[in-house]
Amino acid sequence: MINRALISVSDKRGLIDFARELYRLGIEILSTGGTAKLLREANINVIDISQYTGFPEIMDGRVKTLHPLIHAGILARRGNPQDIETMKALGIKPIDMVVVNLYPFEATIKKKNVTLEEAIENIDIGGPTLLRAAAKNYKDVVVVVDPDDYPYIIEDIKKGTVSLEKRFALAKKVFSHTARYDALISEYFEKDNFSEFREDWTLPLKKVKTLRYGENPHQKAALYALNETPSLVDAEVLQGKEMSFNNYLDTHSAVVLAAEFSEPVCVIVKHNNPCGVAIGENIHVAYKKAFECDPVSAFGGIIAFNRVVDKLTALEVISVFYEVIVAPDFDEEALKVFATKKNLRLLRFPPLLSKIKPSGFDLKRILGGFIVQQWDNIDNELSQAKVVTKRQPTDDEWKALEFAWKVCKHVKSNAIVYAFKDKTVGLGIGQTSRVFSAKIAAMNALTSLKGSVVASDGFFPFRDNIDVLAQNGVTAIIQPGGSVRDQEVIDAANQYNMAMVFTGIRHFKH
Repeated sequence: MINRALISVSDKRGLIDFARELYRLGIEILSTGGTAKLLREANINVIDISQYTGFPEIMDGRVKTLHPLIHAGILARRGNPQDIETMKALGIKPIDMVVVNLYPFEATIKKKNVTLEEAIENIDIGGPTLLRAAAKNYKDVVVVVDPDDYPYIIEDIKKGTVSLEKRFALAKKVFSHTARYDALISEYFEKDNFSEFREDWTLPLKKVKTLRYGENPHQKAALYALNETPSLVDAEVLQGKEMSFNNYLDTHSAVVLAAEFSEPVCVIVKHNNPCGVAIGENIHVAYKKAFECDPVSAFGGIIAFNRVVDKLTALEVISVFYEVIVAPDFDEEALKVFATKKNLRLLRFPPLLSKIKPSGFDLKRILGGFIVQQWDNIDNELSQAKVVTKRQPTDDEWKALEFAWKVCKHVKSNAIVYAFKDKTVGLGIGQTSRVFSAKIAAMNALTSLKGSVVASDGFFPFRDNIDVLAQNGVTAIIQPGGSVRDQEVIDAANQYNMAMVFTGIRHFKH
């Protein structure tokens, strides 16, 4: 039986209708500050917490519900004679329902230029304490943290009771909610102070939606969000079927590669690897060059642009089947063109207009845990690059080497990228031998590789790689260096009059 409810909420959605129903059902309502004021304005009788406890709200509202009359009323076990006797002796009344949601800490820290003081003032203390107390005593207290649950709870009360099963479900929701709330606070305090990985780490994940399935139809899947910026989760789906698990994976890969470039770029990704990348004076030109790299693999792929998509580009794109197009925006004429392909997913993602630097950490799941690393981001990484051959790269070769190096870090190891200064022409992806990658990339090339350059994500362990590249007309190479046979590899490059650059930086991607 519910006789008394405590209501104190920041999120006022649906509150008046819910409280009015409670009042009509004869349930006494205790409330605080702004919530009490709102309910009174709606002609709903409430008792102020300060009146109920005989103690005023103090310290700008920091202390208002932290009182034995409140928490004993929530935590008292109705079937425990000692608890009941204590309540009678101290004049404590039972509180049978707690309706609380928390200060908007998450919304506050998402604002631009928020100060530490503002963030701290939006850390709720009393709210989580009330929720945890009520959830702990769920057998006797109905606890509500989500406004979406209001209608169902009213329905149950009208039928006579909220079942024990439903009370337990509501309690579980509370503990998940308060755990995420605390994790958000922890993340906020840690985010700009990385020195070492923390000992204890709770991720503040929030479910956004259930996906149709995972990598395969028999696997269930869902999309969760972290409180990070930029976030692909926030990309606006303008049309098309729902995004799938694989769509999100591939779109991520396309976006982070496109974000490497300030020039107009087109990135085409298939199965989480690029199959064509190009820059141009505009994205229409870039798309045509990227597509020419591997038209067969492009079929069913994902495209990322870092400029607004226009009608001319849209007309070119729809002649091939793609799963997703992601761009900062689409002009009206382009949207009309894409509308003829109703299943094609269009994602508006404004951060693509500028350099994207991922926040947080890169996590990978293993049995029983996670392995965690910083993102593979290095500023001005070629500033320390060293030419190790007799011949220096020409200006055009330098441009091509820089282009190929940007692409290479986003290709699964062992990675070999043949490129010119504005486009990829052959990609060797994920082979167990680097020389296999070099050969396969050349086999897949649809144009002559004569005069191209090559980027390798790891060092060359033997000179056989250089022999293969020379046979295919490569004139310059960029690679990390660091092999015990570096000199052998350098000598081979000199033999073929190639220019070779060591970066001192490796970009494995597993």
